[in-house]
Amino acid sequence: QVQLVESGGGLVQAGGSLRLSCAASGRTFSNYAMGWFRQAPGKEREFVAAISWSGGRTYHADSVKGRFTISRDNAKKTVYLQMNRLKPEDTAVYYCAADLGRDFGLHHRTPAEYDYWGQGTQVTVSS
Repeated sequence: QVQLVESGGGLVQAGGSLRLSCAASGRTFSNYAMGWFRQAPGKEREFVAAISWSGGRTYHADSVKGRFTISRDNAKKTVYLQMNRLKPEDTAVYYCAADLGRDFGLHHRTPAEYDYWGQGTQVTVSS
């Protein structure tokens, strides 16, 4: 069983920054690929970023590329999402997710690839 707990969300003005954290339980966190997704009201869950088990490979959605950065600290069992130059359209509930498989590829842009999800943290960007 894996538990994921997100934190770091909040209200920020456009152009500001936030750093989301996702703390994971489980002894083999370093084996998990991790992802961040978001869901705005009335919209489907959307891929934001993913990172391989080692942290050596990442993917970012085109809509956040150059503004958001995913990273991880396996010693702390935590994955991060640094969000800079936030826009009102970034407003959503942000979820982290874990995939227990050891592979990593473009399929990690798909929610169905992940085995465990956090409860989400709200990010609101005001204009």
